[in-house]
Formats: sequence, structure tokens, C-alpha cells
Amino acid sequence: MSTTYDPGHPRYFDEADLRQELGRVYDLCHGCRLCFNLCPSFPTLFDFIDARDGDVGAMTNAEQDQVVDECYQCKLCYLKCPYIPPHEWELDFPRLMMRAHAVRRDQGVSRKQRITDQALGRTDLVGQVATRAAPVVNALTGRPGSIARRVMEKTSGLAAQRMLPPYARQRFSVWFQKRTVTRAAKGPRSYAVSGETPATQGSASIFPTCFIEYMEPAIGQDLTKVLEKNGIECSLPPGTACCGAPWLHQGNVKEFTRAARRNVTALAAEVAAGKEVVVAQPTCAYVLRKDYPLYLQDTPLAEAARQVAEHTVDPAEYLMKIHKSEEHELDTDFPGRADGTVPDEVTYHVSCHLQAQQVGLKSRDLLKVAGVKVTLVNRCSGIDGTWGYRRENYDLAVKVAQPLKREIEAAGHGVVCGDCHLANGAIGEETGLIPVHPIQLVARAYGIQEEGAG
Repeated sequence: MSTTYDPGHPRYFDEADLRQELGRVYDLCHGCRLCFNLCPSFPTLFDFIDARDGDVGAMTNAEQDQVVDECYQCKLCYLKCPYIPPHEWELDFPRLMMRAHAVRRDQGVSRKQRITDQALGRTDLVGQVATRAAPVVNALTGRPGSIARRVMEKTSGLAAQRMLPPYARQRFSVWFQKRTVTRAAKGPRSYAVSGETPATQGSASIFPTCFIEYMEPAIGQDLTKVLEKNGIECSLPPGTACCGAPWLHQGNVKEFTRAARRNVTALAAEVAAGKEVVVAQPTCAYVLRKDYPLYLQDTPLAEAARQVAEHTVDPAEYLMKIHKSEEHELDTDFPGRADGTVPDEVTYHVSCHLQAQQVGLKSRDLLKVAGVKVTLVNRCSGIDGTWGYRRENYDLAVKVAQPLKREIEAAGHGVVCGDCHLANGAIGEETGLIPVHPIQLVARAYGIQEEGAG
């Protein structure tokens, strides 16, 4: 196995080995150029090499690092690349970029960089504090370009012009414990025939993610109600925390592995109890499915990480499995479609990290089941984890988002939905529209009112 794909390898943090691998991969990418239009890293790489008449070895370390810094981990190049493992060339550009961040961090980072990393990485600590003082926090941080935000930029490194998601007053987990369970409308097909009370169609452990827990509990509320309406028992996994993606993307392998161990231990118990782990945020689901097994592969939790990965599902993916099952039945009575609560046509943004999981466009499929016509927009938002929130990346991130803005505006629909809360924030910032999660449209189609409405 290449050093790049094994964080436990003795040479993983060896800079000389990294530089050699960067040269090898850059040379292969330069010869292929299939990913020329995916992100800023590739045009920058090709320009550097072309300026040296194709001599990859003439690139400086600073030039190699610029390519690294412009990669925002959308993962789409991996999907296009013809040389991914098990090909003999073993090319995985996104993981090579993450390794580069890890090596540079291992050599030390500036004080300002450490502060930015901590501000973005300690999502649970920040969320717990911010939700307790949500009105004050939101007032201070909710106006891009304000004095408070400019001070915040200087101290934390978060771009002053970037719209930050507001914090909720009540955390999702608090609501979940107090909720009234939604009665199932459908159950196994045998019960539907016999006329008996619908039985359980499955058990779901909802991994809330930081966004649902602290910022958008409404997504989790609608997800819970939709699942329970379809006979799926819902629970919250005790002892979980942030998936650790912010640590991973900044190269902090130690903190990421710590988060992975904690979450895998908690989620493995849920899986052992027969539950599917439902994750409504694609970045977090990708981490559970793809990153935990890799970073825990040489630990006692290796098998547990593999089990968690195998039982992690996107909400629409889970519901479409029920819809296509011969044993179970999805509730297809959508009164909200009949009364016009949900529009006939919507724009659906295809998020990068959902594509990277290679499970198909299940949210689109589920909306079609509800009778909604979907216009797809498949462009990157330029956020991708925490990359687009950093001051040094803001201008480039806005540039990346412009094709997305143009295609959404060209679609001309008043409702935009997307699975990724991060991308939805950028869509709102660029277009003025307020995107919703597809599961929220499904909830409205079922006639489920938004919590607190009516």
C-alpha cells in the first residue's frame, strides 16, 4: 500500500517521502488533465508545469504547497480519475492533499493558524456555548463585514464577509428527548394486508452532526418525524460528538483519530443492536463511511469502524431502500402535494461529498416519489468542509461558487434544496434564496408541519 493511504505508515509524516509522492502524482495528473475543470488546484498545477516545459521536478516546494492549499477536498477528482486503487499507480489526489496538510502541521504551524484551527475544530465546545446565548451570538456574528466580524476575522481567521450559520436556541438532542413520537402510517406489507396495526420497519440511530445539533435542529426534527411516520424507530446514539472532519481537513490526525475512536465506539453499539446509522450531512457521512475505517485500520477498533461504515446511510437512501423493498412499504400518501404546500418543481443541488459516497441521487429519487419534478444543479459551492470559511480562501471560494449561482438562477425555481448544509449556506449567500434539506420538503409533502408552525 502506498504511504499516502496509510496514516499509520512509518514514513507518512516524512517530508522527503511526501515531496517525492507529490512529484509522482503531479506528473501523472499533468499527463492526464481529465480534472482540469474541477477545482483551482489543477489549473494551478498545470500552469506551473507548463511554464517549465513539462518538468515536474522543477517545481518549488512553495509551488507544490500552493496546489495543496487550493484543494478544498470535494473528492470529485477521485471519482473521475482512471488511476485510483487498485490500479498499479494508486493515485488518490484528495488523500495526498490531506497527507500534505498533516506533514506540514507535524512540522509546526503559526500561532494564528492554530487559533483558526481551534475555532473551526472545536465545534461541540463552540456549539454548546453559542446555543446558550444564541440571540447575542447571532446578533454579533450574523452581519458579514460588521465591526464584530472584522475583529473576529483578525482573531480567529474566519472570513469577515462569509455568512455564518446562526445557532438555535434549543439543541436537537433536547427536542428529541421531549418529542411526541409520530405514529407510523405504514408497516410491513403483511400487516397492510391483514389490517393489523403497522409494525416497525426498522431502527435508526440518528447521528445528528454539529449542524443539526446546534444550528439547524429543524432538519433533524423533520427527519425524525418522516422516519417515524414510516414505521422506523428512532434513537440518538449516546456518547457521540463531532465527526472530526474539521480536524482531518486541517491535517490534525491526532485529534481526528480521537474523534473517530469516540464515535465508532458509540456507533458500533448501535449497529450491534440492529440499527442503521442515519446521517443527514454528506460531509459527516463520508467521514463515517470512508475515513474512519482508514484511520482506525491498525487499531483494535478496525472491525467496529468497518461495521459502522457498512451501516451508515443517507436519509433518502434509507427511505428509498424501504420503497423498493418487497417486505416493507413507504408511505406514498402526500397531502402536502395536493394542497400546494410543496411546489411542483424545485432545484436540487448535488453536493460533492454525497457524490463521493457513490450511492446515487436518492434525494432526487425520493422527491420524485413525492411527485416533485427536480432540476439538477451539479456545481461546487466552494465551501467544502471548512475551507471556504477561512479568510485566505474566501475570494477564491466565491469565484468557485459563481457557476453554481448562475445555474440555480437559470433554473428559475423559487425553491432550492440540497443535502449539504454547508453548501446551502453558500447558495443562500450567493443567490438570496434560502435552501432547505430535501427531507424537509418530504415532511411538508406528508403534511408534517414545521416544528412550532401553526
